[in-house]
Amino acid sequence: MGTVSSYATTEGKRYRVRYRKPDNAQTDKRGFKTKREAELFLSSVEVAKARGEFIDGTAARAQIGVLGPVWLKHQGHLKPSSLLPLEVAWRLYVEPRWSTVPVADVRHSDVQSWVMDMSAKRGATTVIRAYGVLASIMDGAVKDRRILSNSARGVNLPRKVTKPHAYLTPQQVSDLSVAAGDHGTLLLVLAYTGLRWGEAVALRVKDLDMLRRRANVTTNAVEVNNRIEVGTPKSHKRRSVPFPATLAPALAKACEGKAREDLVFAGASGSYLRRAKTDAGWFGVAVKRAGLPRMTLHDLRHTAASLAVSSGANVKAVQRMLGHASASMTLDVYADLFEDDLDEVAGRLDHLLISTDVGRMWARSGNSVNLN
Repeated sequence: MGTVSSYATTEGKRYRVRYRKPDNAQTDKRGFKTKREAELFLSSVEVAKARGEFIDGTAARAQIGVLGPVWLKHQGHLKPSSLLPLEVAWRLYVEPRWSTVPVADVRHSDVQSWVMDMSAKRGATTVIRAYGVLASIMDGAVKDRRILSNSARGVNLPRKVTKPHAYLTPQQVSDLSVAAGDHGTLLLVLAYTGLRWGEAVALRVKDLDMLRRRANVTTNAVEVNNRIEVGTPKSHKRRSVPFPATLAPALAKACEGKAREDLVFAGASGSYLRRAKTDAGWFGVAVKRAGLPRMTLHDLRHTAASLAVSSGANVKAVQRMLGHASASMTLDVYADLFEDDLDEVAGRLDHLLISTDVGRMWARSGNSVNLN
């Protein structure tokens, strides 16, 4: 238990409270005008300690600008391609606004105003990412007992507008492949296996099982800050992806004269092939030559999902092919591909209904029955 003592000042008697923090370190707080105020403060401290809710005033004054770099350092487990957007969000949006603000002074209304101001100038993805950085830093402050609760949580965020997926027909894929010339086989692999760009260009000769017609996805080559970062596939999960038998001769040709460790789709001097980023690049030129609307390389992954579903593949098979974490994720991303399933369900339910007495009665009468 702490103590309350008085001391003299030029403005009259004041009271000081001495107490111990949860770590048993002694501290004090002075300036109370009445002994009752001091005793009430001491009581609140003891109650907070007993409930595990004690907050050290010094720790609460830590500024976001100090805690932010520490938080970023703790994200070192992320892949470079995931870490870079967080670093950019911190540097461009969070640090300029919040660096000098103590965590205890972050107000919910101020965070909401900040989000609204950003939303007027930036896209939803940028805003949500910047907000996520600030909120995560505040989460860390709660865990470190700097603040009791995270005042940044619970604000209204902008909604992401999902662009409609672009799906090519088999003939359009063929036209694009022909227009791409030397890169044609690579585009066919993307469109018929659903591999991500980084997974496809990281394939080595040893990753292709020509007898089983499988591509073993074990690595991912992603360009970050104009540098190729090679790591595990997304979600760190390796997988085996089937490819059509018709693709086997083209893949075999791409492997001719290469050692097992060589890249199947290599760039200059056998290095990793870099993504074509502009319409003037080889992919943009191929799209124009094929007479297709403007699209991205990632649209070929969407096309692979579409072709798989149209061929009769179930959602679990599509999930495994694409490397999604779960079938529910596949359904969320490609719900539009399964619209026809609803018609099939209705047809099967109709078959069940017509086999009942009520269904047969309606079928004979040819009239609908009003059940209201």
